Amino acid sequence: MITTDFATGSPCWLDLGAPDVRAAAEFYGSVFGWEFQAFSPEAADYGYLKLDGRTVAGLGRLTEEGARSAWMIYFCTPDADATTEAVRRSGGTVRVDPMDADGEGRMAQYTDPQGGQFAVWQPGTTKGVDTVDGPGSLSWVELYTTDAAAAKEFYGNLFDWQTQDMELPGGGGTYSLITPAGLPEERMHGGLMQVPSEVLAPAGGKPYWHPVFGSADCDATVARVASNGGTVQMGPEDAEGVGRLAVCVDRAGADFVVLTPASGQG
Repeated sequence: MITTDFATGSPCWLDLGAPDVRAAAEFYGSVFGWEFQAFSPEAADYGYLKLDGRTVAGLGRLTEEGARSAWMIYFCTPDADATTEAVRRSGGTVRVDPMDADGEGRMAQYTDPQGGQFAVWQPGTTKGVDTVDGPGSLSWVELYTTDAAAAKEFYGNLFDWQTQDMELPGGGGTYSLITPAGLPEERMHGGLMQVPSEVLAPAGGKPYWHPVFGSADCDATVARVASNGGTVQMGPEDAEGVGRLAVCVDRAGADFVVLTPASGQG
């Protein structure tokens, strides 16, 4: 489970780059009940998505030319500069050099050697999001990749993640569970999986991370996705020992997963 003590290598922040901030805020507000709060009157194109007054994510205007609308996952690091050097040594690319965020923290963005984009956050006054692992908040992160072994080596070099492989039922492939270094299995925060090229179509065939958001009622949440202009790629369906889930895409093409955990999970 993801918690808000944000151990090194655990997800601590996420934000959405959208071509139309207002339209994205409206969509996710209708689906999850989130409210958008601009960072400032002068910076109205970036702000926070809040649930019951607590920050669950960030939302900003997509500015990178040719980029697709997508969720960016930030992993906690005690030293963004050191992580940046480790990314370079391990064959990754630095997309955004380490930079300060008004004292709230220090961030950098990267691309892994297979093409998956991710980021890190070095906490300052802002440690990360305010709430996780519940309805309407981040509960898991996943990497779909072209080379699972290479991804495990790369991210292992950066964060020293512990991984545990499990075979999916019905010959669905191998899923690698991720736990921060030195923490027990209860602190698993995500997984990575090698998938066929057609699964990577949303990212133009490149690997990508996506968030899993909790829901008290997966079917009802998915119905709101569809009725507000989003699409459903898969589900809702039951996954043994996991819960009921669906893969969804928002109006601008950013994908995410909705999950109602099985009893005793999450």
